[in-house]
Amino acid sequence: MLAHLHVKNLALIEEIEVEFGPGLNILTGETGAGKSILLGSMQLILGAKTSKNMIRENAPYALVELLFQVENEKALETLKALDICPEDGQVLLSRKIMDGRSINKINGETSTVGQMKAAAACLLDIHGQHEHQSLLYQDKQLAILDAYGKEKILPAKEKVSLAYKEYSKCKTELGSMNMNEEQRNRELAFLEFEIKEIEKANLQPGEDEELEARYRKMSNAKLIVDSLQLVHNLTGYESKEGAGETVGEALKEFSHVTQYDPELTPLAETLTSVDGLLNDFNRELSAYLDELTFDEGEFYETERRLDLINGLKAKYGRTIEEIFTYRKLQEEKLEKLHKYEENLQELKEHLRELENILEKKSDELAEIRKEYSKQLEQKIIQGLKDLNFLDVNFAIDFRKKKNYTDNGTDDIQYLISTNPGETLKPLGQIVSGGELSRIMLALKAILADRDEIETLIFDEIDTGISGRTAQKVSEKMAVIGQHHQVLCITHLPQIAAMADSHFEIEKHLQGTETITQIHVLKEHDSIRELARLLGGAEITPAVFENAKEMKELAQKQKNTRFK
Repeated sequence: MLAHLHVKNLALIEEIEVEFGPGLNILTGETGAGKSILLGSMQLILGAKTSKNMIRENAPYALVELLFQVENEKALETLKALDICPEDGQVLLSRKIMDGRSINKINGETSTVGQMKAAAACLLDIHGQHEHQSLLYQDKQLAILDAYGKEKILPAKEKVSLAYKEYSKCKTELGSMNMNEEQRNRELAFLEFEIKEIEKANLQPGEDEELEARYRKMSNAKLIVDSLQLVHNLTGYESKEGAGETVGEALKEFSHVTQYDPELTPLAETLTSVDGLLNDFNRELSAYLDELTFDEGEFYETERRLDLINGLKAKYGRTIEEIFTYRKLQEEKLEKLHKYEENLQELKEHLRELENILEKKSDELAEIRKEYSKQLEQKIIQGLKDLNFLDVNFAIDFRKKKNYTDNGTDDIQYLISTNPGETLKPLGQIVSGGELSRIMLALKAILADRDEIETLIFDEIDTGISGRTAQKVSEKMAVIGQHHQVLCITHLPQIAAMADSHFEIEKHLQGTETITQIHVLKEHDSIRELARLLGGAEITPAVFENAKEMKELAQKQKNTRFK
C-alpha cells in the first residue's frame, strides 16, 4: 500500500508529507484547494509529462516521493522482474523536476521514466474524473473482459499472438514473391549477370592485399631506387665520403696504437664488427638494387587487376570474402527463382496451414472470452444494482472481425438498458456521464477482487450523483476498501462518512503566497468537515448533529454489514 507521500514545491504546494493508512482514505476540501494538484503529483510517478510550469514560483525544483509497503506476492514478482528489490518490503519512487527535465529514482537509484512507470503501474491504479469515458471505446471494453478472465484468456491471447506473428511473416514473404513473368525474367537475368561477373573475375582469398603491396612497390620504384642508391653511396667503400671507407680508415689508425695499450683492444674489436656489418649491409643493398627491375607490362596487369577487384568491391562488398558471401546469396535467390512456381505453391499451402492454426486459436480465444463474458455480465448487473440502478440489464455483444489481429477476431460491445422495457443499446447511446462513472466504479469493484494492485485512487467518482445513489456509491467504496487501500477525492458527505482515515486539503495565505496543505482529521474534525459538505458555508448545530449521525451510521455499517 501507499504508506507515505512527500510533495515539495509543486504548484501551490510548498511542502507536504502525508501518512496514509489501510482501507478507505478520504480526501476532501474546498473547490480550488489543490486536490487535483495532489492527484497530479501521483500521476507524475506514473509517467505523466513534466513542465517547468509545475515548479512553485521562485523554487529551484519540484519533488514528488511515494513510499510503498509491498506485501502482495504478485507485485513483488513484477518488481523483481523489473530488477527492483524492496528494502524491508518498501519501495521508494521519486521524481525531481528541474526546468522541464526530471531525475527519476527507485530506492535511490536513477531510473528512466519507463522504468518508473512500470514499477508504479503494479503498485497503484488511478481512476481520474474522465477515465470513465474510455468505457465508450470497444478496445477498452475488450481489455476489461480480458482483465476479468486473465487466468485463461491471457495464455490463449499469447497463443493467438504467436500464431498471428507466423501468419503475418509468411504473408509478407508471399507478397514479396508476387511478380509476373516479365519481372521474373528480368530478375533472373540480373542475378545471372551478377553471379557470372563475380565468377569470371576468378577471385582468390587475399589476392587484393598482395596486388596492392606489389602495385605500391612498382608505382614507387624510381623513388626506391634513388633513395637506396644514395644510401649505398653513404655507407659504401667506393668514395672517401662513404661510411665504409671512413670506418676502414679509422681501423688502420687504431691498428697503429693498439700494440701500445692492451685496453684499446676491445674498442678495436667493436670497430671491426661495425666495419663487418657495414660491409654486409652494403653488399645486400647492392644485390637488391641489381635485382630491382621495373616491368611496365607487369605494372599494367597489376593495375588492371586491382581496378577490376575494386570495381567488384564497390558493387558487391568491401572485401573479397564479402563478395563471395554476396554471390552465395544471389545464387540462392536464383535457385528460388528457377523453382518459383514450386516455391510459390509451397508458400501458399504453408500460409493456408498457418491461417487455419490462427483461426483455430482465435476461435478458442473467443470461446474463452464468451465463457467469462457471461460471468462478467451477471457481476456487472449485480454491481450496478448495488449502485442504485434499480432495473438494469447488461450484455456483452460479440461479433467477428473480417481480418485477423494479434488479439484475436473478437469485436465486442457493451450493451445496457437502464429502464424497464428498453432494448439493450451501446453505452454511448444510453448513459449519462454520472451513470458511466458508476459503471466504471462497478467494474473497478469487480476487478479489484481479481487485481494484484494494492492501492486504488478515485478522483471524484461521485460526479453527477447525489442522494440514495451517493449512499450506494459510498457503500461500494467501503466494500472495495475491505480488500484494497483506497484513496478517494470526494465532495459528497455520504462517501466521506465511510472514511477509515479522513484528510482535509485546504488553501490559505501565508504572507503574500497561497499555500496548499493537507492534514489528517480526528473524529470531531472529520464530523465538522462532513457538516461543511452537508451545509455549506454556515454550520448550524442541526447540521453538525446530522453529520455526527451520518458518521455513526457509516461506522455501524462498516462494523456489521461490510465485515
